[in-house]
Amino acid sequence: MRNTGPAGPPPGPRLASWLPGFLLLAGIWGTSFLLIKIGVAELHPIHVTLARVAAGALTLLIVLPLIGDRLPRDPQLWLHQCVVAAIGVALPFTLIGYGEQRIPSLLAGIWNATTPLIALPLAALVFRTETMTARRLAGTGLGFVGVLVVLGVWQGVGGGQFAGQLMCLGAAACYGATIPYQKRFVAGRSDSGVALAATQLILATGQLAVVAPIVAGAPPTPTRLSPTVIVSVLVLGAVGTGLAFVIHMRNIRLVGASTAATVTYVVPVVAVAAGVSVLGERLVWHQPVGALIVLAGVAIAQGTGLPRPARSGPLPGGTVPDSGSLLSGGPLPDSGSVMGGGPVDQSPGRPGVDHPVDVDTAERGPGAAEPLPVELTRRVGVGVDGEQTAGLDR
Repeated sequence: MRNTGPAGPPPGPRLASWLPGFLLLAGIWGTSFLLIKIGVAELHPIHVTLARVAAGALTLLIVLPLIGDRLPRDPQLWLHQCVVAAIGVALPFTLIGYGEQRIPSLLAGIWNATTPLIALPLAALVFRTETMTARRLAGTGLGFVGVLVVLGVWQGVGGGQFAGQLMCLGAAACYGATIPYQKRFVAGRSDSGVALAATQLILATGQLAVVAPIVAGAPPTPTRLSPTVIVSVLVLGAVGTGLAFVIHMRNIRLVGASTAATVTYVVPVVAVAAGVSVLGERLVWHQPVGALIVLAGVAIAQGTGLPRPARSGPLPGGTVPDSGSLLSGGPLPDSGSVMGGGPVDQSPGRPGVDHPVDVDTAERGPGAAEPLPVELTRRVGVGVDGEQTAGLDR
C-alpha cells in the first residue's frame, strides 16, 4: 500500500560533497599564520599586509566576472567599507605581522580564536545589535579566563613575547569591532559576499599604499627577497585572502552557514600543527589548555555544539541567508576578516581567519575575513545562537 502521508525533509548534503572543501579551507586559513611568519622574516609587516591584500584583491577581481558578479555601486556602502577595510583588514593584518615577529605563528593562530569573545560585548554594549544573556555572559567570561591561561599571567607579564601576544589580541579586537559594525551598516544588502570582500580588499590596498611608505619606506625589490618569501606572500594573498573566501562561500551554499563556519574550531589546530611541524615551534602546556578554554567559552556563548549540515540544497543565484546573528557576515581572520581570514565575518578575512569579515554574507563570511573573511573576515569568528562565520589568517 502506497504511503500518501506528507513527505519528510529532503536529505542533507552528502559528506563527500562538502567535507573536502571544509578541510581545504581549514588548511588554507590555518597555514596563513605560517606564511605570515615566513614573510615577516624578510619584509616589514606592513609590506606583507600590502602585498597580500593587493594579491587578494586582484584574485577576487578576476573571480567576479567569472561568476557573473560585479562590485557594489552604492557610494554609501563604499564609505562604510572604507571603515571595514581599515579596522577589519589593514590594521589587524598588520598587527598580526608585528606580533609574529615576536611570537610563534601557532600562538597567533590561537589568539585569532578570541575574536567572538570581543565581538559579542561590543555588539551588545556599543552597537546594540545583540543582547547579553546569562549564557552569553558566562561563555564570554570563561573565554577570557582562557585568554589569561594562554598568556600565562601567573608567570608575570612583560617582554617581547607578551607584547607580541597583545598585538595579536589587538588584531582579534579589531575583528571583534568590525563584526557588529558590519552587522549594523553593511548587512542586509543585495551585494554578494565575494563582491563585498573584493571591495574591502581594494580599499585596504589603497589605504596601505598610502600608509606603508610613511611607516616603513619603500619595500625591497623582489631580487633582494628569497623565493620562499615571495611565494609565501603571494600564496597568502591569492589563496589565503582571495580564493579562500570563494571556497568558504561554496561551503555555505552546500552545507549551510552554521556548519561551514565550524571551520573556526579547526583553524587553530592546523595553525599549531603547521608551526610545530614546519617551523619547529614549541608549545608550552598552558597555551593549548587556554585555547581549549577559549573555544569552550565561545561554544557556550553560542549555545550550540557542532551544528548539523543544512538540509536545503544550494541557494539560487549564489545568495546566502542572513539570520541576523552576530557573526552572520563571515575574516577573517586572521580568520576574523576576509577574512579568514579574516573575516572576510571574515574581514579578507572574517573572516579574516585572517581575512575580512562581511556580515551579510557569511552567513557567510574571513575574510575573509571571511573579505572576509573574508583576514575575514578573518578571520574567522564564531557567532552566537548557532550562527557562525569564518574571519581570518583570521
